[in-house]
Amino acid sequence: MNFPRASGILLHPTSLPGEFGIGDLGREAYSFVNFLEEAGQAYWQILPLGPTGYGDSPYQCFSAFAGNTLLISPELLVEDGFLTADQIADHPQFSNERVDFAGVYEWKNKVLSLAFNGLQHLTSVDLRGKFETFQRENGWWLDDFALYKAVKVSQDQKAWFDWPTPLKLRDKGALTAVAEELFEDVLAQKFYQFLFFRQWNLLKEYANKHGVRIIGDIPIFVALDSADVWCNQDNFKLNPDGSPRVVAGVPPDYFSKTGQLWGNPIYDWDAMRKDNFHWWIARVAFTLRTVDVVRIDHFRGFAAAWEVPGGDKTAENGRWVDVPGKELFDTFRHHLGQLPVIAEDLGVITPDVEELRDGYGFPGMKILQFAFGGDAKNHDLPHNYISNCVAYTGTHDNDTTIGWWLSQAGAGSTRDAAEITREHDYCLKYLDADGTEIQWNFIRAVWASVAHTAIAPLQDLLGIGTEGRMNLPASESGNWYWRFDKNSLTTEVGGRLKELTETYGRKL
Repeated sequence: MNFPRASGILLHPTSLPGEFGIGDLGREAYSFVNFLEEAGQAYWQILPLGPTGYGDSPYQCFSAFAGNTLLISPELLVEDGFLTADQIADHPQFSNERVDFAGVYEWKNKVLSLAFNGLQHLTSVDLRGKFETFQRENGWWLDDFALYKAVKVSQDQKAWFDWPTPLKLRDKGALTAVAEELFEDVLAQKFYQFLFFRQWNLLKEYANKHGVRIIGDIPIFVALDSADVWCNQDNFKLNPDGSPRVVAGVPPDYFSKTGQLWGNPIYDWDAMRKDNFHWWIARVAFTLRTVDVVRIDHFRGFAAAWEVPGGDKTAENGRWVDVPGKELFDTFRHHLGQLPVIAEDLGVITPDVEELRDGYGFPGMKILQFAFGGDAKNHDLPHNYISNCVAYTGTHDNDTTIGWWLSQAGAGSTRDAAEITREHDYCLKYLDADGTEIQWNFIRAVWASVAHTAIAPLQDLLGIGTEGRMNLPASESGNWYWRFDKNSLTTEVGGRLKELTETYGRKL
């Protein structure tokens, strides 16, 4: 696809403000779209929208298709008649600064259950009909996911590979029996997905009408404990008992001396080839109905994947194993046409990865925080950009720009004190800056570059420090919690961003 010269802001919906403990798809999301429009932005980039599990990571979801029901707006449920105002008035006093995942999970599940009960008394024939249509049109993934979730609840939230063997290995008789036993619970899970996609699709439609396109995210891997793996065990490199023979990760890098051990199961590409990559085609097609552009996370994994033995505790002993990426993307092109894709080409990039990316014309990513650790040939420096790329001040995996500027040795990266000092000195020289507004220096640099798309996390726009970091790779806790103060999106901030956007020709 041909990307216009434009810019946008990275913000996951969980970080939106609101009184219900987590950002949601209600009025604050619409207010954020209004802010983007007024500031001249063409893109709202988000992280994966799937239902999160242990660790609350949007990159470890229970499904590659389902939506995260924690994002459902209680206020919109009242407007639709599924709830009364009184049913959401007596909510816990949640923090406005951090997502309370555990508290939200407990309270919102009760609210959703009340909404399901409200469905029985709903007088709107239109909404009832839309729910029926949703089930019919999405049954190909919804039936499996709803059963998976209902069984998971009945099994005290155990992972599918810890269920009784007949259920774990999907014995037909056992599946039929449990589906009958849990009929109401399965229907409830389908209804919750209907609510999520109803609210999301209305929000996306509003954004598009106001000139804002959504950049979504496809993680290359799926979680081991997911409906996708449970329902497609032959498509993954698993042992007979469901445990993974090998798991995904990356070798030692900027973030960790022992590498990053993600723990996701690895695809059995030979098995997937037998049905012409049907699961992958369905996944990409469905995502492109949900968002306008997709960022493919860990794109280099389509050339080769770092496979770590299933029992290892670090990613150090992995090996690169070839992946039929070209065959897969040729199949995509045949079935789906030209894809609006951004390739997350960070990490260990080899010629085969570049050939795969460039062969399909996908823009790669440039991260300004990575630009100052070498010399003038560093490909993350703006003077080395090509137009077909997406330039970021930082990503959800980086510290905020101010956090990066104030970083200490060994905190959040593998850099030592001398390396940090050299980076800072080169940064100030390169940007002709004094460091007093380093975040705006960064934004100006990527906005002024030749990259067709420039993106900044909202934390950088607001001048937030390390307390606003979304994720520290290779860590298992303390991530994904940040939320912004609704009063921080001032006219001054929006006006300053708009001026830069117009100055550098990025306003559409």
